[in-house]
Amino acid sequence: MIQEFRTEDFQQDLLHWFERNLRDLPWRQDRDPYKIWVSEIMLQQTRVDTVIPYFNRFIERFPTLQDLAQAQEDDVLKLWEGLGYYSRARNLHAGVKEVRESYGGAVPDSPEEISKIKGVGPYTAGAILSIAYGKPEPAVDGNVMRVLSRLLVIEDDIQKVKTRKRFETIIRELIAKDNPSYFNQALMELGALICTPKSPKCGHCPVQTHCQAQEAGVQGNLPVKGKAKPPKPVQVSVAFVSDGEKFLIRKRPEQGLLAGLWELPNVEGEQVELENHLVDNHHLEVAGGGQLFHHQHTFSHLQWEMDVYAYRAVKAPLEIEAHWITWEQIQNYTFPVSYQKIFAQIKEFYR
Repeated sequence: MIQEFRTEDFQQDLLHWFERNLRDLPWRQDRDPYKIWVSEIMLQQTRVDTVIPYFNRFIERFPTLQDLAQAQEDDVLKLWEGLGYYSRARNLHAGVKEVRESYGGAVPDSPEEISKIKGVGPYTAGAILSIAYGKPEPAVDGNVMRVLSRLLVIEDDIQKVKTRKRFETIIRELIAKDNPSYFNQALMELGALICTPKSPKCGHCPVQTHCQAQEAGVQGNLPVKGKAKPPKPVQVSVAFVSDGEKFLIRKRPEQGLLAGLWELPNVEGEQVELENHLVDNHHLEVAGGGQLFHHQHTFSHLQWEMDVYAYRAVKAPLEIEAHWITWEQIQNYTFPVSYQKIFAQIKEFYR
């Protein structure tokens, strides 16, 4: 598949560079598979600099797999607050429970077993197996696909599953069998620091002499990435309902987008639907209803167009599935980024 490619020379050049330039990151202090698992989940779609303080706080609170397995989900989500993509945290929590129950608390060291664990996909499995256990397994993320696309002038769409599988096959041919841990980390590091999406630093690349795209002058055209669909706009009406010093929050369903997090009462639709919802679902009599502001929040597939309205509770029912809290109590609940920003705007509005 990669004929005429000087594999051993490439390995030596890559590993030589990595050993002299590897960043001092907290998850590199040892090869604990649990810590590597946590770090790899946190690093998905999140920058290293952002992850470091979250990782340190998380490991301080849950230093072992057993500690995390015994934790309450609300505590796990609270520590994750601000990282986004909360399904990662829920799947990690479920996965470590599975390891505790089915594997005696030891993260499996075989591809067959580790791939059975909830939330452990091909990349995470490969990262744990190679970095923690020294197994020559591929760990193909966006950085690796970008590096290989340029290295070998591969013009397949990196958003397609079959392309990732092709790269996994290539890595099995290229990987340094005597040091798969450093090899996989080096490829990721190369993509993060040198072979960047825009304006790759080819003059500083340790494997420049092996790069077919750089030789042909087409590195700027790679990788090929199909256009993603633009996020679908969704109108959301949000209620800030106050009752003296307190205001109303509720928990989102345990399944679906932002599952299990807290929010202000809201509906997909206009203000009249929101007011009907407050009566029908929260049994609230309210007054007011002036619009405070508009807030936009974008997910990969959705764009919430959020209109926030202020209400005063005329008759507040007993708490059932919703809670009345003060501003001081807000830190005890986990809110998505969209509502953290809304709360900041509400405070500013009433200042």
